[in-house]
Amino acid sequence: MTDELRFPKRTGVLLLMVGLFVFLLYLYFFVPFRGPEGFLATIQQASPFYYSLAFICLLLTVAFYSLTWHNLLKLLSVKTSFLKAFQFIWIGTFVDLLVPAESVSGDVSRIYLMSKESGENAGKVVASVIGHRIVSGLVIFVGFLIGSVYFILKYSPPSLVQGAIVIMLVVTIASQSLLFYLSTRRHATEKLVNWIINLFTRLSRGRWHFDRLRKSAEKMLTAFHDGIETFGQRPKMLVLPVFFAGVAWFFDLLIVALVFFSLGSFGVTISFSLIVIVYSIGVGLQVVPIGIPAEAGFYEIIMTSVYTFFGVPIGVSAVATVLTRVLTMWVKLLIGGIAVQWLGIKGFRGAVASK
Repeated sequence: MTDELRFPKRTGVLLLMVGLFVFLLYLYFFVPFRGPEGFLATIQQASPFYYSLAFICLLLTVAFYSLTWHNLLKLLSVKTSFLKAFQFIWIGTFVDLLVPAESVSGDVSRIYLMSKESGENAGKVVASVIGHRIVSGLVIFVGFLIGSVYFILKYSPPSLVQGAIVIMLVVTIASQSLLFYLSTRRHATEKLVNWIINLFTRLSRGRWHFDRLRKSAEKMLTAFHDGIETFGQRPKMLVLPVFFAGVAWFFDLLIVALVFFSLGSFGVTISFSLIVIVYSIGVGLQVVPIGIPAEAGFYEIIMTSVYTFFGVPIGVSAVATVLTRVLTMWVKLLIGGIAVQWLGIKGFRGAVASK
């Protein structure tokens, strides 16, 4: 089974190191620490208690995120256990962080693994993953909208800040609307898939024929749209997945809040509405196609700059960003890697037992 999950690990790790090197250069030239010792000493002053709570929130975030997907799978009669969904979420996260394909690679790995595990048509599993993305995106957008309105009304930020927030809201609405449109319009999705297949046919100059692929795509699209229509026909059944997605979002926010609590000795306080806004910016950055796994380096620089822009001292901003990323990137990579290895071990044991 591990042979079927080949990831470009060496390339991914190399690109991660490049991104981290860029961030280290940023810290050296732009953040007023007295050398590495000063930076490490600042990190060591963080409260272990609050940081441990942030780690627990990370686990709860993934657990409730998995519950959201598991409930959507059950709505589509895809038989699987919560533990399998939980494991595949970790594996998808691992792939997303290591393969620079802006969240697509993780979804593809989840679809492949769940389709093989359940024996269901891949189109039905795709419907669950797209539904998962729409539900989670809707929760994030509503939280971003409420947090932005509260932040603007209470703190009256400069017009530039308000304009940036409005632009992000518009971009979020546009991306979610496009995803929803393609999911609910058979004709539009079929037209897009046929266009892609025809493009490959033209590029191959007739040497390759995709008739089999076209038939498989038609079958998968039928199962996909049937699954999406099932969600539309049973809206009350979506209440629980939406609730789980909301809880996952809340615990994800708490990670950042608890990181700042752990840095309370520096006398820095940050409003929850600002955390919501910065968190939403971070989510948006994760789909920027820069070609570096997990946007390493680029993400840290932007988030440090955003915190600083909103009045957090740059040294505290850098430490808070690093401590957050240790949990949301490095710990996820570690646990996701363990999940990948465990899947391989279980697959190996199954293969031996079947002989």
